[in-house]
Amino acid sequence: MPEFDWRSPESYKSLQDAEVTDIAWECLRRNVDYQREYEVMIANSANGEVTDAFRRKWGICFRP
Repeated sequence: MPEFDWRSPESYKSLQDAEVTDIAWECLRRNVDYQREYEVMIANSANGEVTDAFRRKWGICFRP
C-alpha cells in the first residue's frame, strides 16, 4: 500500500467527484469524540441500534 501524503493533490484525486455527504462522512468517522460516543452507545444498546439523540447530536442519518 502506498504511503498517503495529505499534502499531495494526487492523494485526493478520488475525491474530485465525491458528494459533499461523502466528504462529511469521512471527516466525521475520523473524529475521535464521535468514535468514542458511538462505541459507548452501541455497547449500552440492547439491540445495537443508533439512537435519535445520537443522530441529532452529530447531524447524521443512517440509511436502513
